[in-house]
Amino acid sequence: MIRQYELVERVKAYDPTADEDLLNRAYVFSMKAHGSQTRASGDPYFLHPLEVAGILTQMKLDAGTIATALLHDTVEDTVATLDDIERVFGKEIARLVDGVTKLSRLELNSEQAKQAENFRKLVLAMSEDIRVLLVKLADRLHNMRTLYHLKKPEKRRRIARETIEIYSPLAERIGMHKIKDELDDLAFAELNPDARDSILAQLARLRSEGENRVQTIITELRELLAVEGLPDASVTGREKSAYSIWRKLQRKNVSFEQLSDIMAFRITVGSVGECYQALGIVHAHYPVVPGRFKDYISTPKPNGYRSLHTGVIGPGRNRIEVQIRTQDMHEIAELGVAAHWAYKQDHQPRPNGGEYRWLRELLDILEHAQKPEEFLEHTKLELFQDQVFCFTPKGDLIALPRGATPVDFAYAVHSQVGDHCVGAKINGRMLPLRTQLQNGDQVDIVTSKAQTPVPGWERFVVTGKARARIRKFLRTQQRTQYMELGRGMLMRQFKSEGYEFTEKALEAAIKIFQQPTVDDLMAGVGSGLHSAREVFHTVFPGHKPQPAPAAREAEEALPKSKPGKGRKESPLPIRGLIPGMAVHYARCCHPLPGDRIVGIVTTGKGVTIHTIDCETLESFNESPERWIDVSWETGPDSPEEHVGRITVVIANEPGSLGTLFTVIGKNQGNVIHQKITNRSTDYFELLIDVDVKDAKHLTNIMAALRATPAIHSVERARGR
Repeated sequence: MIRQYELVERVKAYDPTADEDLLNRAYVFSMKAHGSQTRASGDPYFLHPLEVAGILTQMKLDAGTIATALLHDTVEDTVATLDDIERVFGKEIARLVDGVTKLSRLELNSEQAKQAENFRKLVLAMSEDIRVLLVKLADRLHNMRTLYHLKKPEKRRRIARETIEIYSPLAERIGMHKIKDELDDLAFAELNPDARDSILAQLARLRSEGENRVQTIITELRELLAVEGLPDASVTGREKSAYSIWRKLQRKNVSFEQLSDIMAFRITVGSVGECYQALGIVHAHYPVVPGRFKDYISTPKPNGYRSLHTGVIGPGRNRIEVQIRTQDMHEIAELGVAAHWAYKQDHQPRPNGGEYRWLRELLDILEHAQKPEEFLEHTKLELFQDQVFCFTPKGDLIALPRGATPVDFAYAVHSQVGDHCVGAKINGRMLPLRTQLQNGDQVDIVTSKAQTPVPGWERFVVTGKARARIRKFLRTQQRTQYMELGRGMLMRQFKSEGYEFTEKALEAAIKIFQQPTVDDLMAGVGSGLHSAREVFHTVFPGHKPQPAPAAREAEEALPKSKPGKGRKESPLPIRGLIPGMAVHYARCCHPLPGDRIVGIVTTGKGVTIHTIDCETLESFNESPERWIDVSWETGPDSPEEHVGRITVVIANEPGSLGTLFTVIGKNQGNVIHQKITNRSTDYFELLIDVDVKDAKHLTNIMAALRATPAIHSVERARGR
């Protein structure tokens, strides 16, 4: 156990002006508060906050952070309150302790929703002061070091999984690679002990066969650098960690024997110029492994990491990784944000973590996620992936997860850029928005104020920020469409019963249908959750329906072999449709402008638009209240494209397919999908989807096809 005076001496060693009284009071307060409490190991509980404080002294953090570490469990696990902490230690320490205390339930509950909710609190707390995260990482590190004392295997695995999915990536994001590596290894030992033991055994075998290859390579590199003019260069080497090797085996899908670069060596020199000099020496004497060179000095990682990385076939024909950096770069690489911890003239620490772009992006995800679980899902996407580094046209560096697309890039630049993205130039070439970006790509986003997020984007974006923003927009737009549709349905219902529709009249039905507002009630009607008739009879419970109008309504709604005239009242508008949202087109009949159409209310989907002669409508004959009379508001010259589906029987001859598509193209149609449904020696039968303006346009295309000798027959597809 670290004694009180030893802890104070550790802090005073790197900060002679540290508040010694604060440290002493925090030490005594915590020791008394925890009293006789013990941990699972049987050790006094006070040993845990003391060890957490000891870890933070190795990072040379300020006295306030050390005091917070000593006090971080007092509010959660003892009778002490935040008011007590503020009275004794002041507002700043109380705020830091509160920031860590809010998270403590994270280890006590296995439910994902509670875990996610607590992680939301962590993000908010560390956005105000990054020291909250430093204390939490030190806390997690000591808990992982003593994890084996917990008796329940499921609890150990839950904590280890949480560590490797959340805390380790967070440590990497703030550049604390030393802590990240230890967290990874401790979690790996719990989650997959057999794999870890196997890798360690393989490494031990290689060491025994190679007679300490690491030391041999270090010696040769030192001698080479000294001869070439860098006698003061320091060279260290190590085998990569078991977890790092395991990740590489998974990513490359190879066996351990096929994995050659399992050794990493670091060359530390005095200046940036010497970094490039050392790189030149290494490349001049050893073959370079293509694609392994990375210059993080000229383009640092977002967390401040700077170094040169290269892969070579080094001494003894061993494939090795070499990192070249200065001592300052090395401190930042090991300690990250802790190495940046600067003291001003009044020796007050700089607590703000606002310079971390990833933290601002987590806050943006937090704003747009609907549920805590969704936030946790998006955050894991954001944190736990390898990165690619791309550039804006002005040369600004944007870091993204591997597999990211121009849409992810656009949202990383700014949310509005993402919302209005219509295209992207990658290295000067216009490429599809689903193109995966590569390291070094220069991306120029093309925007339009008329563009809004598209549902299909969600299928290929990989960043949490992009996915959260797209989902929020679609939810908002869907609710607006549901609400407008519900309003129209209610107005029609009220009118058919001889009443004037007012929103005030609906207020009486809000509580009965358990909706918070009138807008929510109308949205519920539009989505099919409630029927307009139910709402009307709730508002006017004593009203007796008039049989004649009701009969006329049902009669007009049902499809006839010779459809009668529709009602004279204005039908509901259909505009700005997005498939899968409040109003969408049926895939069974592919209605087009110019077709007579009908709407069917479907629970959870809103209204589905069918052609009046669609065979699917027969299944709704017994539910006339679900039918809505709709029509096309836009004229035949609307620029919006619609999908028309046709069946074509074509001769099985060379050039027939080419002729088919040529005729469609010459008539301004665009084939978006085709499928061969039947084939024989003489004929093929195809199902073809064509982008057209309206029913007349499709009719013209079909007429042109019928005039083509290779085409046997063309019909519009129905009910498929």
